[in-house]
Amino acid sequence: MSRVANNPVLIPEGVEVSVSENDIKVKGVKGSLSLPIHKLVQITQKERTLNFLPKKLGKHAEALSGTFRSLVNNMVRGVNQGFEERLQLVGVGYRAQIQGKKLLLNLGYSHPIEFIVPIGLTVETPSPTDVIVKGADKRQVGQAAANIRNFRVPEPYKGKGIRYTSEIIVRKEAKKK
Repeated sequence: MSRVANNPVLIPEGVEVSVSENDIKVKGVKGSLSLPIHKLVQITQKERTLNFLPKKLGKHAEALSGTFRSLVNNMVRGVNQGFEERLQLVGVGYRAQIQGKKLLLNLGYSHPIEFIVPIGLTVETPSPTDVIVKGADKRQVGQAAANIRNFRVPEPYKGKGIRYTSEIIVRKEAKKK
């Protein structure tokens, strides 16, 4: 039984939520998001709270109601505060810079890598070795950060590559003769 769905989602001031039969739309300061509602989940809105209930009894419906509660909570939080992921480039000559809607990455390859910033996201480079991905959609921010990280995954011997700032790379010892 999902206990996550039992907690209601509180709607802060400045956020508008509209629930229809097929989808839920959330508007706020940082943008607007929408999500189609699954046929096994019932969403009820009372004043400034949203409650999630399964329409049928069963594990699948209860699990989906908890999942939808988490997704809608992330939507409300995203349009109100936003999400961000911070990446760090570690390596000699590794650097990043913004040119219009593109992120140019020099990662030790023979050519610079161009990453086109998806619509709805902003990418900042406060220093040549730091990249910040910001947006209202948590999934989209995380996926863009993961795509940037996959251009040069940190290797375990010297720790070179693109890593999350909170990530800890376990270093291996080199072979001994």
